[in-house]
Amino acid sequence: MASILLRLLGVLLLLTALVMALYRAPDRPVQTLVARWAPTPSEFVEIKGQLVHLRDEGPRADPEPLLLIHGTSSSLHTWEGWVKALKPHKRVITLDLPGFGLTGPFSGQYAADDYRGDTLARFVLDVADHLQLTRFAIGGNSLGGEVAWRVAHLAPQRTSRLILVDASGTLWTPESIPLGFILARLPGINRLAQYVTPRPLIAQGLANVVGDPSRISAEQVDRHYELTLREGNRRALGLRLQQLEHGEHAQRLDGLKLPTLILWGGRDRLIPPAVAEEFERRIAGSRRVVWPDLGHIPQEEDPLRTVAPVRSFLGVPG
Repeated sequence: MASILLRLLGVLLLLTALVMALYRAPDRPVQTLVARWAPTPSEFVEIKGQLVHLRDEGPRADPEPLLLIHGTSSSLHTWEGWVKALKPHKRVITLDLPGFGLTGPFSGQYAADDYRGDTLARFVLDVADHLQLTRFAIGGNSLGGEVAWRVAHLAPQRTSRLILVDASGTLWTPESIPLGFILARLPGINRLAQYVTPRPLIAQGLANVVGDPSRISAEQVDRHYELTLREGNRRALGLRLQQLEHGEHAQRLDGLKLPTLILWGGRDRLIPPAVAEEFERRIAGSRRVVWPDLGHIPQEEDPLRTVAPVRSFLGVPG
C-alpha cells in the first residue's frame, strides 16, 4: 500500500510540474497592460491612496450621471457597448473595482484583503465623492449589481435609479459555475492558481456565462486573460470568492424605494432567472425584462438589444 501511495504521489508531483511548465503565468505590472486596455478616455485617479482606473464620458452638465459597475473577474470594458449608445445624451461613468481590471488590489487608506459587498459599495461612494456626484443613477452586473443595490441602501438620498443586470446578493443555487471560480476557492489550489492560469480556463469561464458561446471573441478572451494576470488580481479574486456573503443582507432589498430596472439573461446558469423574479418581488415598483437567449453578461453579449430598455428607463433618446 505504501509503495502505491508513493507512486501516486510521484505521478501527482510530475503532473503538477508539467502544469507549471505549460501554464505558468507570472503577474503582469499594470504599466504593461495600459497601452492596450486603457486608451483614451481611460484615466487613473487617486482616491484615498488607491489608484483607480475609470472612464467618465458624455455631457458633464448631466444632473444625474449613470454609474456602471462590472462583475467578478470583469472590468469596465464590459459596458463599452452601452456607453457608446448612451454617451451622446448621458454622462456615463465606468470603473474597475479594486482587485479587478487595472485598478488592482485594495491599497492606500483602504484595509487590505477586504472585498465584502459593503466595502466595495463604500469604495464606489468614495469614487462618487471624488467626482463630485451629488445624485446619480447606478447599475451593475452580477457582483456589480450587488454593489449597486448596496450603494442604493447606504446612500438613498444620492441614488435616483437602480439597474440590476443578473445581479447577486440573494441566496440562490447556481446551475453551473466556471471552473476558474471553483479552483480559486479551493484551499491550496487557490495558491497555485495565483501562478498558473491556463488561457483555455479563461475561455471556458466565458463560454460558461453566455447564452451562445459562439459570440465570444478572441479579443474578449485576451482581455479577461491579461487583466486576470494584473499583479495582485488573482489573489484578490480568491479572497473575494471566499468572502461571499450568500444573501445575508438580502432583507435590505425590501426597503429600497427607488425606480428599479431588472435585466436578466434567460440562459444564465450562474445566477438563474428565478433570482430576477425575487428581486422584482422584493423591490416595490420594479420592472423586469428577460432575454431568453442570453446568459449572465447580456450587456456584453448583445449590447444594442439590452441597452434599449435602459434608454427608456433613463429617458435617453433612441
